[in-house]
Parts: sequence; C-alpha cells; structure tokens
Amino acid sequence: MVKTILLLCCEDCVPQLSNGLKANLESQGQKVALLNPLAGSKDEVVGASFCKKEAVKLLADGKEDELIAQLIDRIEETGKGSDVVIVTPVFEDLTFRGAYCLNLEIAKNADAFVLPAVCSEGKTIDEFIADVETTVKFFAQDGITIKAIASGCKPDFAKLCNEKGIAVVNPKTPVLDAKSVVPSINIVTPAKFMRSLHDKARANKKTIVLPEGSLDRILKAAAELKAQNLVNLILLGDEDEVKAAARAVNVDLDGITIVNPAKSPDYEDYANTLYELRKAKGMDLEKAKKLMLDKTFFGTMMVYKGVADGMVSGATTSTADTIRPALQFIKTKPGIKTVSGVFLMSLADRVYIYGDCAVIPNATTDQLRDVAIASAATAKAFGIDPKIAMLSYSTGTSGSGPDVDAVREATEKVREAAPDLAVEGPIQYDAAVVPSVAKTKLPGSAVAGQANVFVFPTLNAGNITYKAVQRSANALAIGPLLQGLNKPVNDLSRGATVADIVNTVVVTAIQAQG
Repeated sequence: MVKTILLLCCEDCVPQLSNGLKANLESQGQKVALLNPLAGSKDEVVGASFCKKEAVKLLADGKEDELIAQLIDRIEETGKGSDVVIVTPVFEDLTFRGAYCLNLEIAKNADAFVLPAVCSEGKTIDEFIADVETTVKFFAQDGITIKAIASGCKPDFAKLCNEKGIAVVNPKTPVLDAKSVVPSINIVTPAKFMRSLHDKARANKKTIVLPEGSLDRILKAAAELKAQNLVNLILLGDEDEVKAAARAVNVDLDGITIVNPAKSPDYEDYANTLYELRKAKGMDLEKAKKLMLDKTFFGTMMVYKGVADGMVSGATTSTADTIRPALQFIKTKPGIKTVSGVFLMSLADRVYIYGDCAVIPNATTDQLRDVAIASAATAKAFGIDPKIAMLSYSTGTSGSGPDVDAVREATEKVREAAPDLAVEGPIQYDAAVVPSVAKTKLPGSAVAGQANVFVFPTLNAGNITYKAVQRSANALAIGPLLQGLNKPVNDLSRGATVADIVNTVVVTAIQAQG
C-alpha cells in the first residue's frame, strides 16, 4: 500500500500545509498525490472520493464499513504511481466525534501517518507543551502513536517538542523527512484483513467449484467474486436452470463455467474412479454412478481430479453431507487423522483463530493435538505467526480433574509431535490474551498474554464462544474452514449470507495455494 499522510488540521491550514508538504516531499525525490476524502457538494467531487452528502447518508444507514472501503479504494487509486498520498481531513460538520471516528478509521485502514495540528497562539511554552502531550495521549487511547505535529509555534517551542521526540511541521514551511512517514497505528482491522485476503487470492487465482449453482445467494456471490477478479468459478447444475436463476437475480454469468454432472463428459470417468477408490469398502459401480449424480460428490471429485482447486458447499445441505465425500476419497493430510473446523475471528484490531467450532463434539487428546497442529498451519497460511492456547477452566498447575488433565495431556502431545510450535496449556482465556493476567498466572510463558490460536476442549465451548464474540464484539467471523484434508473443501452455514459465501470462497482459494 502507498504511504499515506493523514492531516488533522483546521480547514484554513489545509491548502498551505498540504501543498507545502507535497513540495517538500517532492524535493526529496518522492512522487506525491493529494486527496480530499469528502467534497462538500457534487460540484466539488473532483479529486475527492465522493460528496459529503453521500458519505453522511452511508453513515446514517449504518454503512460505515462500505464508506471506509470506498475511501481506502480511493486512496489506493489516487496513489497509483506515487510514493505518498496526502489525505486532507474530514471536518467537524459531521459532528466532532463523527469526524474523529471517520478519520480514525481512515488512519487504521490506510496504515496512515497521522499529523495532527496543535495551536500555539497566545500560549506560554508550558501551556503549549501540555497541549502537545494531551494530544499525544488522546490519540494513544486509540492506539495511534504521534511522532509529529503541525504547528506555527516559535523555534524554542519546536526545540522542546523535538527533545520530547515530537517533530514540528510548520504550516508556512512544512518539512517532513520522507523516511519518517510510517504508520502511526499498527493493527489489523476486519477491512484491512479482508483486503489482504483478496489481494492474496487475486495474486494466484484458483478455481473453486460451487455445487449449489442455481441458488440465488450463490449466484450473487459468484457475481461479486467475478467482479473483483478473485477466483475462477465452476457452478454445478442444469445449465438452463442456472441461467434462468441468474437472470432472476440480475446476475451475468459470462466467464463462469456451468457443469451439469449428468451431461458431463467426465461423468463416467468420475463414477469409475469412485468405484475403484471405494470398492474395498463395498462400493459397486451402479452405486458410484448414482452418487456421481449428487452435485456434492461430483464437485468433490472435481477437486480430487484437480479440475477444481477447492469446493464450497452447504448453503442447503448439512455439514455431514458436505464432508462425507471428502472423507471418503480426498482423505486427510499425512500425520493428521482428524478433520476439524476453525473460524477466522477478525476483531477490531487483530485476527484470532478458534477451533474446533464445527466438527468434533467431544475431542480426544489425540484429536485436540490434531486440531492444534492443523490450526497452526491454517494460521501460517493466513500470515499469522501461531501462538497456541489449549483452553481450559484452569491455568497451569492450578487445577486438576479429568477435563483439565485431558487438556494437559493434549498439550504435551502437541509439543512431542510439533516441537517448533509455541503452545501453552491448560490455560484460561483471560491468561491467554491479557498480558497483565498472564504475568500473574504464567510468568515467563511465550504464549500467555499473546495467544492468537485457541483450541477449545469441546465443540460446545468452541461454538458458543465464537458466536458470543461474533455478536457481542461485532467481530467478523469467517468460516467454518475445514482443516486436515488433503485438498480444501469448506462448509457453509445454511443461513450464510452473500458476504459469508464470498469470504468462504476467498479463504478456500487461499487454502488451495498451499
């Protein structure tokens, strides 16, 4: 992403400060672009993302995520061919809190260098420094580190600021070292996380088969995936039925492959392959032919044969029906006997992995080991350095009993099977995520207080927790992702929205990248 400077100054200072900064950075060999995020009216949209009235309506309709996504897209578009984009502020006529929150979201999602203004007029040096320190603390509450301020203060004021580690940018002669333009906040927001996933999927496009090809939600998701150029798609179903369903929801299927299992030239080969793979288990050829008319079996065989890289199903079928063919002939990875389901939990400022939340009701110690190792591999696939917490109602040696002992044993099995992984257990959730609690309960632990992969002792605990966090913390929950299989097959909730389907297809494509 292009470097971004977010100015937070009074409206009168914007032209002089932004243009002066641009000239200064250009003198350092930087290519610089300017962007006004919100124009006041339709006539002022040139060089802006869109007009302020449109932005206010999106906020009023509860579509802040959509607004932020459009703003970040505009920053990236403006920054093409540039080293730095200078973004002017959203002003207080959205209400101070509204403007601040919107600017904060821009800073978070654009990895912006935040440059706030501090007025020095009529103030003593002590009053000015107090205002600077208050400003730094104010932004620090939201995780933003302020390294520079914009101010027309006197030289001795600026010198004292510099001694405190805060550079001063004068609105009249703005100077900022290009090398110091680094993000003021280092967090992973849900929007930033999804953007990174989209970029990764787009960079190495995979082919995903969707067996429920005539379902309106699937078709709408397919249209969005195609529009964003994220994956190649195969829809299963009768071609006339799929096309009619697409017309009914105004979806263009150009560029999307439709395959009818019953009429496919691969049907006989797929049926024979299933028969050969399963005849030792009592499969006969007639039964194999009948099963190959089932779109889930057919789609899974496409993945097995390498025609598709992954499959997403389950919007109208059960988890068992989605997983069954995968277990029968895609099988599990070497060393893994357990298929489990995890959720990528994208919170306001970080991403966690929760497992198992979808498949195993009461895991054995060997299954918990497999869940932990597979979850760590999933974490790595999505750019997360895994620190595994084997969760329990007890931490360390503070408790005993069958449930705690099982988690303790599973933790030791993880350490034996994968000694390179950072794992801690048994451990309570608060000790796993809160540094101050970790310091008290497990001092010196490499995982306590900083865990990001959570293995729950039962499906009951995992499923309840992911839904509680999703709803109470407004977290983006992506999944369940099935892990442990040789090739990616993922299950949808029967209540999955279009956005859920898009997200699951994207992460399936990333799993297929290996």
